[in-house]
Amino acid sequence: MKIRCEKGYTGIDIAVSVVIMFIFISVVAMLVYQVNSTSRQIELKGNAIYFATNEIETVKIDGFEEYVGRSVENGNSKVVENEEFIEGFYKTITVEDYKDIQTDAIADVVKKVTVKISYMFQGEEQSVELSTILSKEN
Repeated sequence: MKIRCEKGYTGIDIAVSVVIMFIFISVVAMLVYQVNSTSRQIELKGNAIYFATNEIETVKIDGFEEYVGRSVENGNSKVVENEEFIEGFYKTITVEDYKDIQTDAIADVVKKVTVKISYMFQGEEQSVELSTILSKEN
């Protein structure tokens, strides 16, 4: 009786190892892509929040009267519509009289300022919107 020597790899062993390596590499590549995508999304949203906060602070410093002159009328509110201020980011600033929101308020004293920062991420428009209430200083 002659016993064959079973040294070396067969075709099935190599095929199974290639399939396992392909699955492992695919999973790792998908995880790396997801981490990079999520990181980019967080970075863009963080920048949008930063820009919106800066715009609200600018309105507080300059006063909301400045926006009335260069705005478009939208009912009783004043709007600066979709102005690109940094590449890829668009801002919409709405200055609304608080009298329109709260009926017992005095007109032209208190305003609601809303800043919306829009940007594109993976072919979809994303946005961050912040609001504050400002009063006219004497």
